[in-house]
Amino acid sequence: MNKRLVEIRKRKEEIRTALQGNEKVDLKALQAELEQLDAEQKDIEAREKVANAINLGAKPEGVAKREKPAPRVETSVSPYESDEYRQAFMNYVMKNTPIPAEMRATTTTTDAGAIIPPTTLNLIIEKVRTYGNILPLVTRTAYKTGLAIPTSDVKPVATWVAEGATSDKQNKALGSITFSHFKLRCAVAVTLETENMTLSAFEDVLVSNVAEAMAVALETAIISGTGSGQPTGILNDLSKGTTINVSKLAYKTLIDAEAAIPQAYEAGSVWVMNKPTFMQFFGMTDSNGQPIARVNAGVNGVPSRVLLGRNVVLCDYLPTFATTLKKTDVFAFIYRMKDYVLNTNYSVAMKVYEDNDTDDIVRKSIMIADGKPVDFNSLVLLTGSAT
Repeated sequence: MNKRLVEIRKRKEEIRTALQGNEKVDLKALQAELEQLDAEQKDIEAREKVANAINLGAKPEGVAKREKPAPRVETSVSPYESDEYRQAFMNYVMKNTPIPAEMRATTTTTDAGAIIPPTTLNLIIEKVRTYGNILPLVTRTAYKTGLAIPTSDVKPVATWVAEGATSDKQNKALGSITFSHFKLRCAVAVTLETENMTLSAFEDVLVSNVAEAMAVALETAIISGTGSGQPTGILNDLSKGTTINVSKLAYKTLIDAEAAIPQAYEAGSVWVMNKPTFMQFFGMTDSNGQPIARVNAGVNGVPSRVLLGRNVVLCDYLPTFATTLKKTDVFAFIYRMKDYVLNTNYSVAMKVYEDNDTDDIVRKSIMIADGKPVDFNSLVLLTGSAT
């Protein structure tokens, strides 16, 4: 088990013992510490789950195993991968027997005796993208469509009264946030011929691609979803929260942003920005020449990025800060991510089926979900200043 997880659980047990005891404790401080421990524990467990899946070569649940037909006699698309050419090449190397004329390649180099038979590594190289940093932080629910979360902006106020006097009765006005349902679908089809002739890595890569596409779509919606045909994003309504227009990144930018966070929402709120923007902050120093940003070696050596003591979550769904950004362009924000609720009431990891009309092999993943931010009090937006 991860050493840090053991420490977290031990600390939780100590807090529980303190709360159950008779000694006086700072309840708010313990609650804040528990929230931080829960967030760190969820992040560690999510990372270990991904790491274990990679180490064990796990596939998403529900992937159907389809038997492939017997291999064909001739599957090579290159004449230089045929058994005949490989045998001829071996004779050329070992016995200096010339390569037959019909197997020779046209070349302008006079001393080229033979072409080395090409080999194919069972690996597909693709561009890597970052995802999976946002999903572990939000609140996940699995209720049927129509889930409603009560909300209220007003709290009762206590008043001092004289002896025998009374106070005004106060109404507790409640609203609600209702969740609908939207379908997220990703399907990839390949021809039957391609399916049976390509590399064995092909199926694993497709499964990984579909899972990645679903995760990226969900995270993009969490950040900037329109609410029409998709979940509502945190940045959908820029009138919510506190907006700070930035013309130049400076130490005061971070001070103003921190000052805008209500004290009650301090615990659990994180910075969200892309890596180039963070590196611009990373290069800044205060009046004493000390770096403002920090990158420490966290659990399992994973970098832990911090701005003025607040954790930074990196994602690729926000633009990089530039002086040309407009007041409607959010390049970074602070938010308590657990105040975003993602509700999924139907999820299929993967289905594999054959299209009878085209004989294509289709891999399909479907999810029905909706998400909304339920509390904007911790939201602080950094936008450009251009008009």
